[in-house]
Amino acid sequence: MSFEPDGAAPREHRKLTDPKAMRAVAHPTRLALLEALGRREPLTATEAAQMVGESPTNCAFHLRTLAKYGFVEEAGGGTGRSRPWRRAHIGFSIDEIDPSGDPETTIAATALSTVLWDIWLDRIRKISAVRSAFPEHWNKITGAAESIFYLTPEEAETFQEEMTGLLFRYRERLEDPALRPEGAIPMELIQFTFPADALRPLED
Repeated sequence: MSFEPDGAAPREHRKLTDPKAMRAVAHPTRLALLEALGRREPLTATEAAQMVGESPTNCAFHLRTLAKYGFVEEAGGGTGRSRPWRRAHIGFSIDEIDPSGDPETTIAATALSTVLWDIWLDRIRKISAVRSAFPEHWNKITGAAESIFYLTPEEAETFQEEMTGLLFRYRERLEDPALRPEGAIPMELIQFTFPADALRPLED
């Protein structure tokens, strides 16, 4: 079963540029709701509450706020807390430094990035703490690696595009659960790529 209405285009990845939207989504509960919808959708506020550990009333409020800023949309049917919701996009990204130089956008993007980094790093620490208890097949597909390689800035941009393209091979499975083969489970890749020299003290 697909969640796309007949004739609708597949949902795209969203590039956030509006500081109001950035501030709206920079909330742990709202980010948790988007993650829950990424795992199973559509969800009502009551169903989402069971997944994120919040009250249905609180989830309903946050879902309406996410809808106001274009992160979620009604999936059709139901009213109130029984109203089902789905993501409007399959994910989003931000530039911490606004290309236009707008300070409000840069501040909002930095604040959202800080919240996301805290969530990601906390998740990695939790996985590290419990990994020894994983079943063998989970351990085989859980890993961490650190690599150094020399690229020009242009090559680094191409590398990022190629990595995104690799992940997007499976984007249809985010949209349509019927396309997920038997045994498919949600996998998460948290990737940080940066110039190694950025860690060196600045020279006079």
